[in-house]
Amino acid sequence: MDRFVCIHGHFYQPPRESPWLEAIEIQDSAFPYHDWNERITAECYAANAVSRIWDTEGRIDRLVNNYAGISFDFGPTVLLWMQKHATLAYEAIIEADRQSMERYSGHGNAMAQAYNHMILPLANSRDKETQIIWGIRDFEFRFGRKPEGLWLPETAVDLESLDLMARHGIGFAILAPGQASRVRPLGGDEWKDVKGGIIDPGMPYRVSLPSGRVINLFFYDGPISQALAFEGLLSNGETFANRLLSAFSNDHSTPRLVHIATDGESYGHHHRGGDMSLAHALHHLESNGLAEVTNYGRYLDEHPPTHEVEIFENSSWSCVHGIERWRSDCGCNSGGRPGWNQGWRGPLRAALDWLRDSVNPAFEQCAGQFLTDPWAARDDYIDIIVDRAPERVSAFLNRHASHPLNSGEESTVLKLMELQRHTMLMYTSCGWFFDELSGIETVQVMQYAGRVLQLADQLFSKAFEPGFLERLELAGSNIPEHGNGRAVYEKWVRPAMLDMKDVGAHYALSSLFQDIGERSSIYAYYATREDYRTFQVGRSKLVIGRATLTSEVTRVSSSLCFGVLHLGDHSIACGTGEYQGAQKYEALSREISGAFATADFPKTILLLGKHFGTSTYSLTSLFADERRKVLDIIMRPTLREAEAAYSSVYQHHASLIRFLTGSGTPRPHALSVAADLCLNAKLRKMLQREGIDPEMVRPLLEEARLAGAALDATALGLLLAANIESLAEQLIGQPGDIPVLAKLNQAAQLVQSLPFEVSLWKTQNICYKVLHSYCPIFREKAEQGDQDAREWLRHCTALAENFLLRVPICPGDGKTERSRKEKKEEKESFAPDEAAIARKRDDHAASHGYGKESSHLN
Repeated sequence: MDRFVCIHGHFYQPPRESPWLEAIEIQDSAFPYHDWNERITAECYAANAVSRIWDTEGRIDRLVNNYAGISFDFGPTVLLWMQKHATLAYEAIIEADRQSMERYSGHGNAMAQAYNHMILPLANSRDKETQIIWGIRDFEFRFGRKPEGLWLPETAVDLESLDLMARHGIGFAILAPGQASRVRPLGGDEWKDVKGGIIDPGMPYRVSLPSGRVINLFFYDGPISQALAFEGLLSNGETFANRLLSAFSNDHSTPRLVHIATDGESYGHHHRGGDMSLAHALHHLESNGLAEVTNYGRYLDEHPPTHEVEIFENSSWSCVHGIERWRSDCGCNSGGRPGWNQGWRGPLRAALDWLRDSVNPAFEQCAGQFLTDPWAARDDYIDIIVDRAPERVSAFLNRHASHPLNSGEESTVLKLMELQRHTMLMYTSCGWFFDELSGIETVQVMQYAGRVLQLADQLFSKAFEPGFLERLELAGSNIPEHGNGRAVYEKWVRPAMLDMKDVGAHYALSSLFQDIGERSSIYAYYATREDYRTFQVGRSKLVIGRATLTSEVTRVSSSLCFGVLHLGDHSIACGTGEYQGAQKYEALSREISGAFATADFPKTILLLGKHFGTSTYSLTSLFADERRKVLDIIMRPTLREAEAAYSSVYQHHASLIRFLTGSGTPRPHALSVAADLCLNAKLRKMLQREGIDPEMVRPLLEEARLAGAALDATALGLLLAANIESLAEQLIGQPGDIPVLAKLNQAAQLVQSLPFEVSLWKTQNICYKVLHSYCPIFREKAEQGDQDAREWLRHCTALAENFLLRVPICPGDGKTERSRKEKKEEKESFAPDEAAIARKRDDHAASHGYGKESSHLN
């Protein structure tokens, strides 16, 4: 085979975690998911780990891990989140690299990435090196091997960055074709001009570096990559495969590589169903022997460069002006409102550069008191970022300390390292990529700067914030009410800053609504309860207590006392302060509880202010996710009352509502609301019940239709999907459970009649794997006369039909495994047509009530 194909996916999302909580708070714009990481994982990262190959009848023929067939890099900050919150997808990514090493002679599909997507040509030398070291070490921690290649964020490149990569053992990188200047054969004299993206992408190239080192470069096929990302090439897997094949010439005298590179999110997030087109394209190429799918490491090993290249320094793949998109108003934007400009980019970068260059000398001086080499410690700190296990932290401190450290000194060192981590994070490229200074990505990098300033205030005698804000004020917003960078900082960054009293207030407030136990986890902190006293007067409640709060990141601890008064509903007052000994604690407890005991609530609130000063809080002080939970608890009785009242109205006037709907007469708003609220509530209860009964749900759906009720399709679909998934999960532990199979089939029949979409993606995955694993076992038992096994196979036949699965069931049931001869005849007579398959699949799905592409995540 002299035709090789490599598809590279750059999978990356900006870090979204609060710099103080080390967690992503709820993001309503990502609904129905908790946040954008969760949504993109569902639509893309997890989908590619379990993608589908469809047969000609619109059934799932196999599930495939796309990562095992493509070259890829993943943002380390994304993988850190996935390791905690999307474990199955994370493990599938790691396993895909292991499988690819077996397939490609020890060369894995995964590449490293510069740590937090910093534009390296705009970084100073020290930051460039740390970014590369952190990217390599994070990769080694996760994939258990050294990376051969490293992805440059935005493919932004300069020779110094390439030299540092080569120095740390990186063998290759990927660039855009327009980043090549000229080429020549190795050892040759005459250079060929390849400006304008006309470089031949079908081979690797070597570049000579200032130090005398060399590194290899691949220049991806620009037109095909562009077509995939922006021109709808992913709408059809076979068309995608054929477009790749079209890049091969008829000259077979030398091996040739056709390769593309795009954002990995194209495969499912930007283009719905893109993961399936990718899976089909790979399958089409390999099953028909049209080209050999490979990765960069293996191709480079087998076909070393024959040419060298010179590049355009300070160039990138997404800015025609080089790297100006990340430091100036170059004209590149994401299509914002007319009249907007990006003049804020320069002042923002200048403010961050000033902050970095101002705190670094103070860091060096302070850290020098505790560490033998502060900058070596910073490079090594990645070992803690990837895993903050206490033993790893202790090993890090022992390795770098210039003398044995006490607990206070250990906390100081960890604060210093966190200051440097956030100095890195504040240069995450997305902060400059989009149109507006007040956008969430730009506010995020300002929050990292806010964390740097907060830590600097705790560590150093000099105040840096005034100088930073003075420079930030020069960055103007396109939105008049936001003013400038200083105003944006005051509006969104300062309120997000937390200290131990804020965490203590969250702990105290949430304790009213849940059992806190001896030790409670609060994001990146934990609280140890020292004392907790409750007092009750009617529906009103007072809590007084104290606890020790500890940061799991810096090991800083604080002993706090608190008082919380709850007068009902959302009326809550809270105060926190440093614990100042048993005598003062008992005095405040007696005084506040004494006023509360006489039901003198105004005095109780005044006493909270007296003892805790300005450190007083309300329900809004709870962190966003907990605030939602608490408000749900508070509103539950109110919503029950409202639901009962509206249900009564609906029941009394149901016939009138039906008549108005049937006659085409507009219904009064009050009656419409009553019908909507009542019937949605009934359906929610029914769809949440264990063992879904279609015969009880269908009459409710018919009633809703006759009443003209507007169904909450998203909420109902999510509830039913979760219920069906929980049923399917029972099969994992009890695959022979016939009643569960029967319930799943009932549920599938219900889905077929619903007027809204239900995602069956997870259920299909589970059922496919269970049936493929156990059908051979039960088939053998059935052939030996086992009646239970025959009954199991009968239910599984229905299950495969209902969930669009191609599974070998048993002889004589019409769904048998095809013989090799039949497969060969089908292959010879059928030329795969992805569009036809998609149409057939969608027709089949529509007839079953799934909706178009419902086999994918909805």
